[in-house]
Formats: sequence, C-alpha cells, structure tokens
Amino acid sequence: MTRSYRLAVLPGDGIGPEVVSGALEVLDAAEAAHGFETERREFAAGAAHYRATGELFAEAEAELRGHDAILFGSMGDPSVAPGILERGFILEMRQRFAQAANVRPVRLYPGVPTPITGLTPERCELVIVRENTEGAYVGTGSTVHAGTPNAVAMQESLNTRAGIERVVDFAFRLALGRRKKLTLCHKTNILVAAGQLWQEVVADLSARYPEVETDYVHVDAMCFHLPLTPERFDVVVTDNLFGDIITDLGAVIQGGLGVATSANLNLDGSAPSMFEAIHGSAPDIAGTGWANPAGSILSLALMLGHLGEADAARAVEAATVQVLGELPALSGAAMGLSTAEVATRIAGIVREGSAQTELVPESLLGQLAALAPSRA
Repeated sequence: MTRSYRLAVLPGDGIGPEVVSGALEVLDAAEAAHGFETERREFAAGAAHYRATGELFAEAEAELRGHDAILFGSMGDPSVAPGILERGFILEMRQRFAQAANVRPVRLYPGVPTPITGLTPERCELVIVRENTEGAYVGTGSTVHAGTPNAVAMQESLNTRAGIERVVDFAFRLALGRRKKLTLCHKTNILVAAGQLWQEVVADLSARYPEVETDYVHVDAMCFHLPLTPERFDVVVTDNLFGDIITDLGAVIQGGLGVATSANLNLDGSAPSMFEAIHGSAPDIAGTGWANPAGSILSLALMLGHLGEADAARAVEAATVQVLGELPALSGAAMGLSTAEVATRIAGIVREGSAQTELVPESLLGQLAALAPSRA
C-alpha cells in the first residue's frame, strides 16, 4: 500500500508562492523516487486574502487541522499594518495547534560561504530548540497616555512549567540521538523569576536523561560564542524571544536567511506541524526570480523527516546542498540561476537518485521521524 500524507500548502505573500512552487516541484521528484504520495490542498492566506475578506487563522483552523503537515511560504506585505498577520495568523496557529517547539538547524554546508573567517562545516552543526507558544510574544501588554509625553507601555512575559517542560523534554530527547549535550540559553541573572523556572525544569528533567551533559549560557554571551565557537553547542534550548534572536544569528553564520529553515512542531499529535523558510516575504524582489528557494526546499526536507520519510528527506537535503555549492551567489541576479531553475536542478538530482547523501549528517532528519507523534 502506498504511503500517503495530507499536506496543506500556504504560499502566502511576496516570494512565498515562488519558493513554495519550487519546493513542490522537488516534492514531486521525491514522491517518484521514494514511493510515497501527498494529497495537497492550497489555502489562500496572507495580505491579499486579508484585505479581500478580513479573514485570519480562525477562519482556516478547522480545515487546516485535518492535515498531516503544513508547508508555509511567507507572510507580510506593506499594505497590511505590522502585527495583524503576524499575531492574527502565525502566532495564532502556533497557539491553537500547540506547535510548542520551533526547531532551527544551524548547519554550515560544504561550499556555502559564511562571513565567519575560518569556520568549516564540521565545526557548525547544531540545533536550536525555541519554546514557541509562551514568553514575551504571548504575554499581555498595555499602553496608557499613548501619543503623549507621558506614554507608558507595559509588556509581560508568560512562562509556565508545563510549557517549559514539554519543550525541554523534547530537547533532551533530541540530544540523546546526537552528541548528548544540552545547553540552556537564558538571562537568569536579570530575569530571575523566569530564569529560575527554566533552570529548575532543566535540572529536574536531567535526572531522566543522565547520558546528556547539561550546560548554561547567558543569551548575551551566546551572541559572542555562537559565531566564534559553534562547535561548543549541540542542542540549545531557549525561550521564545531569545530563540527568535539567536536563531537569526545562527542563520547568518550558516550563510544567510535564504538557506535557513525551521519546523514548528506539535509534540503530541493533536494538530499538524508547520514547516517554513525563515527569510520573510521580501516583497521588493517578488517576481524577479532572485529568491533562493533553498530555505523552502530544506523546510520540505524537515517535513519529510517529520512524516517518517527519512530517506527522501536526506536525499532532498543532499541535493539542495549540491546545488548550493554550485551557485556563484546565494541570492539576486548574481545567483546564476533563477528561483525556478534552482528548484528544477534540485528536483532533477532527487528524481535521478544521484544525491550525494554523504554531504549531510543524517541525525536530525532521522530523529524527527523517530520523535514525531502519531496523528490522531
């Protein structure tokens, strides 16, 4: 019986439709080469849909919930005020679908340039696990006397033991299958209440995982150590705000936002997980063919790993790495190939079965398959 998965596709805004189209071409090739199939449904979501209908995530929730995974392009456009789409769709999806862990590999691939002098691929292969549903992004806030010299703004951060525990436990399980090292990144000397709760959870859970070494780094120190000694880290677990910051630093180290990827994981099987490149909608280059689809295609690889198609996932990742190494630049007209041409080149390698899988470690993709919960 052919393995089949229900996939929701949200191309979104700006370059989103272009890079997602490229990822779907690669998915076609992976299905042909590895013997599975996907039933795909595209959903209108983003600035144009919001302007036309006023609809955000709440209107799409019931239909999206019935899928096994979500492939997401990008969201955001100057025609919609900042915060409306981000909070009303993206953050709302993370909340309602309990996508508790944002997983961001920081992996420097062979042949991909990095601004860090002397950094080599074998020194940069870590994973940042960011708590995805709490922290400053979902805490309450208020402003009084707005627009006056006496304006006062208050923003709170929400941290629950249950929320911290589920993401820390996942990070420990991830570390078990890697180099068995877990680093907590926070700011415990200033954010004493939240920091203490995070430290307590890591200390308590470490008893369940005695094989895993634990470490702690302040977030400001992390911004120093990560570019200079990324080999110090294996799995880093952190809160929502700090994770948002250090993962973008990680993306720069690995070659830029165009090659970075992410998974927003539901950890209990109650709702679909969502996979997206993290480069944003880039409306200024939409339609030019200058966008690198690698981030979206590598997100597809994470999705395939999560669905249990580890061999296909690794082939997609390896083929992407091969093509990235051939490009004279990672974006823009200097890339040498258009968005569509890059995707077609990667798809051809996957379809032919000629991906050089020795270029990429297999641990993360295989672990996503092993750790994925069954969908109800």
